[in-house]
Amino acid sequence: MKKIVITGAAGHLGRKLFDSLEHSGEYDVLGLDIKPADHPGIHIADFTIDGDWVEYLKNADTIVHLAGDREPSATWASAISNNMDATMTLYHHAVEMGVSRVVFASSNWLHGGRRFGKEPLTSKLSPVPVNAYGMSKLFCERTGAYFADRHGLSVICLRIGWTQWTHDNAPGEHMAMGRWGQEMWLSDRDFLSGMQAAIEANSVQFAILNLMSNNPGMRWDISETRDIIGFQAKDGSRAQITAASRLKAILKRMFTFSIPRAFENKFPEW
Repeated sequence: MKKIVITGAAGHLGRKLFDSLEHSGEYDVLGLDIKPADHPGIHIADFTIDGDWVEYLKNADTIVHLAGDREPSATWASAISNNMDATMTLYHHAVEMGVSRVVFASSNWLHGGRRFGKEPLTSKLSPVPVNAYGMSKLFCERTGAYFADRHGLSVICLRIGWTQWTHDNAPGEHMAMGRWGQEMWLSDRDFLSGMQAAIEANSVQFAILNLMSNNPGMRWDISETRDIIGFQAKDGSRAQITAASRLKAILKRMFTFSIPRAFENKFPEW
């Protein structure tokens, strides 16, 4: 029976995955989180410092790393400490403890600057992060590539779509960011099956993969996810775009890109 360690196990996604794997009876599941949880199998751990939590990695086959500052508005201080430094420390200890694989929870904020583009979003497309959070996820992906190449650690980075902690994760026009947000939707069922596929995949040394439901018209390429780890999305939802959401998108694009660029062109010396 594989031992799976889930970091951030008391959080929104972590608890869903912890409960699902535990209830399956197919895994020995252990959780770590900086905050307490109402489960004896979820233990306190602060990944920004070395501590007793390292011992919980002993005999683990896979670490699913979901812990960190999840907010797009994360400060640089928090993104560096809770995402970059903490993940690098976890990679080091995973190697030391003989862990075979780390499944890293990456983010679509790596492509935040491509929101208003039209190109397909694949793992080979150059990232364009627009905030400290997105930059921290890019750092963690590249650090994972280093540990895969230099230390033989299998690392699968999943750019996880939008699994809401409101509205029972039902898709629709209530979701923020208009088309971009809705087409990033990831159902609970597809999230759990994608994570299990990453845990069970054979012969993967390093991969960066999108994890979304099969939403019609979306720009995210999930064929790589199917081909590399065998993920098959069961759900999908077409974006519901209203006149109001179109107007919001136009204004967002204008104030994010058009106006700043026009200002730069007029006053290049600034």
